[in-house]
Amino acid sequence: MEKQSAKEALRESIRQLEIQQVREGEELKAQFKATYESLKLVNLVKSSIKDLTESSEIKTTLFESIVSVMTGYFSKKLMVGKKSNPFLKIVGLVMQFGITNLVAKNAEVIRMYVTELIDKFLHPKEETPEAEAEA
Repeated sequence: MEKQSAKEALRESIRQLEIQQVREGEELKAQFKATYESLKLVNLVKSSIKDLTESSEIKTTLFESIVSVMTGYFSKKLMVGKKSNPFLKIVGLVMQFGITNLVAKNAEVIRMYVTELIDKFLHPKEETPEAEAEA
């Protein structure tokens, strides 16, 4: 009887190990599929773009670059317009390049100045009674 019990215990252990092997095999397949999906080029690009858009430093730098380029472009358009004079086009390009660099180098100062202007416009200071008496 004891031999039968040992055989049954061994069979039960084998059955448990087979169940564990199937479960771990399914987990391994799921992990492999997830890894494969994450390594696809499209998903790598998406995750890189997501990382870039979440970084506030990159957003600030990108915004400053866009503003400086657009400012230079619009200044060129104001100066040159739709004229076909090659000399004016060259002068416009030089001016665009100069203004773009100027804005890019002084982006923080310009941002602070614009912020102060907006604050003054949205929240004008009321004159104090002392200022009214002096006027």
